[in-house]
Amino acid sequence: MPSQADITRLLVNWSGGEREALDRLLPLVYSQLRQMAHARLREERIDHTLNTTALVHEAYIKLVNINEVQWQDRAHFLAMASRLMRRILVDYWRKKKAHKRGGDHQRMSLDEDLIIPTGDPDTVLDLDDALSRLEKLNPRQAEAVEHRYFGGLSAEESAQVLGVSRATVERDLRAARAWLAREWGKQQSG
Repeated sequence: MPSQADITRLLVNWSGGEREALDRLLPLVYSQLRQMAHARLREERIDHTLNTTALVHEAYIKLVNINEVQWQDRAHFLAMASRLMRRILVDYWRKKKAHKRGGDHQRMSLDEDLIIPTGDPDTVLDLDDALSRLEKLNPRQAEAVEHRYFGGLSAEESAQVLGVSRATVERDLRAARAWLAREWGKQQSG
């Protein structure tokens, strides 16, 4: 099994322009990308046309086409992958909603260990809008939420990516959950 140091070395080499490093990297991170994609899609509606493999491949294609990123380590790579998976799913639901209007909003819980359910397009889009607003107020909190709930990164991995302590990430997640709950409360009653 490859070490984090092996993955980091390949990422740094890839950032430095070594294309072969990318070819060696994919097999090492593919299973983790599949786990992330599966976690995201596990809560999707049955009629969702994206499957785990398709989501991984979409995210990977976008990752490969990102220019001028100085990859720091495996956690940084997975954080970027989680952001791209979020974008892919949000774009999917926007297109789907454009074709079919209506539907009931689902309430979402941001419990400590719960992955956000995304079966309802309106719910996914509401979450994306709320995260975008949170990002303007507190980018680190929004990024912590994205890492944890969209990417499945642990608090320790998020802390590494964000360059803060685990305790700071946990505080950020608590604050972000409270802020998001207030925002959804306003949307539900407004």
